[in-house]
Amino acid sequence: MHLLTAHPPSNSSASNRTIPTTTTNKPPLILLIHGFPEIAYSWRKVMLPLSQMGNGYLVVAPDLRGYGQTIQLNRTDPTSKITYDDDLSPYRMMNMVSDVVALVYALGYNQVDMLVGHDIGSGIASYCALLRPDIFKSLAMLSVPFAGPPLFSSLNSTWNSSETTLQELDEALRKLEEPKKHYMVYFSSPEADGNLSHPPQGVRNFTKAYYFMKSTGWAGNSRPHAVNSSDLASIASNTTIEAQALAQIMPPYYIMPSNQTMPGTVSSFSPTPDEIKQQEAWLPDDELEVYISTYNRTGFQGGLNYYRGQSSSPVWMDDINKLAAGKKVEVPAMFLAGKEDWGAYLFPGVLERMRNDTISSMGEAKNVFEKMREEDLVLIEGAGHWLQQEKPDEVVEHLKRFISETRS
Repeated sequence: MHLLTAHPPSNSSASNRTIPTTTTNKPPLILLIHGFPEIAYSWRKVMLPLSQMGNGYLVVAPDLRGYGQTIQLNRTDPTSKITYDDDLSPYRMMNMVSDVVALVYALGYNQVDMLVGHDIGSGIASYCALLRPDIFKSLAMLSVPFAGPPLFSSLNSTWNSSETTLQELDEALRKLEEPKKHYMVYFSSPEADGNLSHPPQGVRNFTKAYYFMKSTGWAGNSRPHAVNSSDLASIASNTTIEAQALAQIMPPYYIMPSNQTMPGTVSSFSPTPDEIKQQEAWLPDDELEVYISTYNRTGFQGGLNYYRGQSSSPVWMDDINKLAAGKKVEVPAMFLAGKEDWGAYLFPGVLERMRNDTISSMGEAKNVFEKMREEDLVLIEGAGHWLQQEKPDEVVEHLKRFISETRS
């Protein structure tokens, strides 16, 4: 597993310029879990400041399974590009959680003071904290809220979740008067990797436009909001109403035209010269090149398999959902998102349930967090989806406050 690390300052009592192998003078640990299409490098702007908090922290950001320079030794050729036809079972959420737990022990630790996840990494981090509160002492989710595991009442006699699946939502979207599709279902398709790896506009232009379109710079992200709260009850029981509500408000990179690829979707919204200057303030060309060169080498399929594991079939989530059904996150939790990020509202009701403890028809609490305070649900002004890159100082300040107030 490839890692980026930031160590405490040399004058810190916890300073150790190598990853410690003994408990002597060991700095506390912070782990950072990236999203898609990202790599450990996505945390570059926050790692050093986080390592300098308090008496110092060891901050570690891995390239996840299927990403970047991390290789899977059980593959026939570990260095070859991952393809759609490769075995999908390694990308079960249970394996993602196991990877993070194994990393903690490989680093010589049995406790993580703060686990931070962004985008799809938010879900991985959340399941880690849900299942192993003995290891992960606090949780920070960036951009994507965590809906939690299924309630016991939503599991049928075969222990598969009977909640509305993304496939059902996607089918409802495709039946609209203007047919749409869900981006996660598109990312799970056989053609997605080829589309992203060989876009008509070229990888550089596509990647730049994709990062731009999900940032604060794109005008379509100016006023993200949830679906009408009065619709939530209907949405919970009617997939067609949910599809209609999402199609009305969500940008096309989330709820896509049914006949478009992702490169085709973003090509109409490429940044202007003035917008490019604004984007380069937080993602200059030399930093963008790190992503481009990485994905040119690896392809996108490893990252796309995470979407397949969550949306293509319940079988890839059933083991972890059976284990975690009805469970709550016991450790202190924080949610940070850019104020110009639609991702917080993509799954109707999830953000609202993080604020309030609602009760299901079976009498089960739907709020999955036992220790989330109102002040720890934060929207950062001037940030879109890539908040740790767009507004790193603000992200660090909020994480610093959170860990100082919750660390036992």
